[in-house]
This record gives sequence, C-alpha cells and structure tokens, in this order.
Amino acid sequence: MTLHCFTYGSLMCEEIMSMVCDRPCHGEPALLHGHQRHPVRGEDYPGMVERQGHEVRGLLYRMLDEAAFARLDAFEGLEYERVRREVCLPDDTRIVAWTYLFRPAFHHRLQPGEWDFDAFLRQGRQRFIARYAGCGQ
Repeated sequence: MTLHCFTYGSLMCEEIMSMVCDRPCHGEPALLHGHQRHPVRGEDYPGMVERQGHEVRGLLYRMLDEAAFARLDAFEGLEYERVRREVCLPDDTRIVAWTYLFRPAFHHRLQPGEWDFDAFLRQGRQRFIARYAGCGQ
C-alpha cells in the first residue's frame, strides 16, 4: 500500500527525507491549514500543532510504502504522533496525507514564533544531518 506524507521541517530537505526513507524522495509544495510550526528549544527541527487561523507550508511526498513509514516513525520518535490531514496543493487539489504532530506532553519545549526553514538550511542542516543521520534505520 502506498501513502503520502506532508513534511514541514527538516524532512523538507529531499536529501534528509531520502536518507530516512532509504530511497530517493522528491517532494512537491503543499499547504496545511489550521496548524502552526514552532522551533523546538535546543533543536534544529520544529514541532507542529493544531492552531486555527494559521497555515504551514511544506512538502508533500507521494507514494511512500509501509517500510518508509516504519523508518519515518522511528526517526520522529516519541515527541511526534503520526496523523492524517488534508493538504492543499498549488492547483487547489486536496489530498489526504500522513504528517507528524508534536505531542501535547512535549508542548513545553516549543518556542514562540515561526520556525525558519531558510535559517535551517543556512545554519542547522549540516549539524542536523551529522546528529540524526541513520536514526530511521
């Protein structure tokens, strides 16, 4: 069975997503309404929570298999829970995909403000790869 995954943080880097899933991954832009992402204290990655009036821009990866999701689940760890959400593509097509919400038990680790993907690419990407490479294996 193939499934789709909406990503909004470090996994928006196709290089990182491909490492975690152990296969080439190519994403496409997507938008998730009713949610917001925040920096996580002491980390380079964000956490996403439900929040009306907000939206999260991310990437949608299509056609992932159960093996890829098993690796993603291991990579995301205890801080996240996998949930289904409807995302919107640039042509206004809506598609249901899995995504990872930050669990309420860890909300105290979220910082105010929006997580900055461009800053991650400039400052955190290489550090993140060195720290987390292989976590999904």
